[in-house]
Amino acid sequence: MATKSFQELRVYKLSERLADEIWTTVNTWDSFAKNTIGQQIVRSADSVGANIAEGVGRGSYQDNRRFVKIPRGSLYETQHWLRRSYTRNLLTVEQVNTFTTIINDLAPQLNSYLQSIGSSPKNHDE
Repeated sequence: MATKSFQELRVYKLSERLADEIWTTVNTWDSFAKNTIGQQIVRSADSVGANIAEGVGRGSYQDNRRFVKIPRGSLYETQHWLRRSYTRNLLTVEQVNTFTTIINDLAPQLNSYLQSIGSSPKNHDE
């Protein structure tokens, strides 16, 4: 049975890229923005990769499938906070476009990864 570490997964690498881009951006905001919306968006973006990693670490295909569904919710939450940030003039159009490009690649990758896990042990770690 071939096992791929979560760090090698394309979907995980994309989640890291999104989280790092958001972190870098939020780090430039004033303290009020950082302590309110900034903390929320960083947490939701970081949650995507964290749950992919946790699912792999759980060791069962059922747990992995369950934990891969959580990042989809976190990704939607991140999109919500990005919309709020843009509306509140914390993000430029260019920044939004950068995040949107990553999200548009990441969302289907999450779905593909979930499908690749399968619904039985024989498909685990493929």
